[in-house]
Amino acid sequence: MEENTEMVGKSFVDHFYHLFDNDRASLSSLYQPTSMLTFEGHKIQGVEDISAKLRQLPFDQSRHQISTIDSQPCSSTGGIVIFVSGSLQLPGEEHLLRFSQMFHLVPTLQGSFYVQNDIFRLNYG
Repeated sequence: MEENTEMVGKSFVDHFYHLFDNDRASLSSLYQPTSMLTFEGHKIQGVEDISAKLRQLPFDQSRHQISTIDSQPCSSTGGIVIFVSGSLQLPGEEHLLRFSQMFHLVPTLQGSFYVQNDIFRLNYG
């Protein structure tokens, strides 16, 4: 079980940040109407509002460098909780921005997962 949780967590993280860095509009497929994103303390719910927030970020390109991925099974939902830390490189910026992000993945009837909860924070200091 733990090995599978780690594998799903890593696969999800690779997929999520690949889409974020290369095709941000496609991230909407990972969320459902009940999904919630907390972005720097601002809570956003639902596919349309989350997608709008991600499209409105003040940069078109980015590159994520992942440092750690911690995954745990969530017995109450059959899902997975994933905690990510890393760096974000923006165009024209020489300094990397450190970030942390948490995902709660919930299984679908089709056998895949969707993001129920997503919490993102830049790490200052």
